[in-house]
Amino acid sequence: MSRRGRRLVRACASTVAAGLLVAGCSHAARPREGSGGSAGSEVAVGAYLHYGSPGVERMQEFSRWLGGTELRAGHTYLPGDTWENIEGAPDSLRTWAQWRKARADRLFVLNVPMLERNEAGVPDGRVAELIRAGARGEYDLHFRRLAERLVGLGVPDTVIVLGWEMNGFNYTHRCRPDPENWKRYWRRIVGAMRSVKGQRFRFDFAPNRGGDAIAWTSCYPGDDVVDVVGMDSYDQPPGDDFDEQVHQPYGLQQQVDFAKAHRKRISYPEWGLFRNGDNPEYVRRMLAWIAEHEPLYHSITDYCPHGVWQCGENPRSAQVFREFLSPRR
Repeated sequence: MSRRGRRLVRACASTVAAGLLVAGCSHAARPREGSGGSAGSEVAVGAYLHYGSPGVERMQEFSRWLGGTELRAGHTYLPGDTWENIEGAPDSLRTWAQWRKARADRLFVLNVPMLERNEAGVPDGRVAELIRAGARGEYDLHFRRLAERLVGLGVPDTVIVLGWEMNGFNYTHRCRPDPENWKRYWRRIVGAMRSVKGQRFRFDFAPNRGGDAIAWTSCYPGDDVVDVVGMDSYDQPPGDDFDEQVHQPYGLQQQVDFAKAHRKRISYPEWGLFRNGDNPEYVRRMLAWIAEHEPLYHSITDYCPHGVWQCGENPRSAQVFREFLSPRR
């Protein structure tokens, strides 16, 4: 979301605020029509903790806080300031790749911006020009280089959260200025990355919950270039309570229904507290929703005001989260 974007600019500049996912005490995912799942698969759960290598280092602390929950998946973001960084320049990718390769059942999730200067307040007219250039293939080389780097690091099965929150107002990779060419550009990126020998990437289409700047369904680029239908969803409007967040246009229920119709897994790359302070009922309802619908993974944003571990302002929500995901449960 826009607030998330502003945070990431500060995080990348100061090497702070990135993420990881954890799994264990997860809910066994039953194979369901349209889910793309298989018997014995599990939901990866987690918390956005720190940008770069410290995110990996904090996994053991987070595991202990959860009572020994096994860490199975890791999640971080590429900075969107320069093409060099979008190509995979951050050296922390090596640390994440080493962590991923240490166990065969781990999942590495990487948010990838579609354009440089992604949080620089680029106006709509210029965004439309950049999107059209991307749709013509002018940026293909950057994404081939990223794919080659990931394959070279030994993580060819990375889940790519490409152009996240594209239905919002602020990211330069937003869809609204030119939806048709935005979809063509997504397809160019996926084609460029899939052209690299040895890759097995999965591409996650993850809008904001709700209508936002444009209906996220208007940005969907096609079943052949999307593997997962994600959604970033915080405890804030649109939707004054959890029921509204479920049933509102382009809300949680529409995401689940859309994914099922297109035979895709779902995900929740970002969720957490925001507008309503310490809200254990929201955390309980969101975790129950996740347990019912069995996404590929989900990641709570874990720093103030959103978090449950590193943010002491939300003790009741922290208790709910910890008890729900404890191995004892």
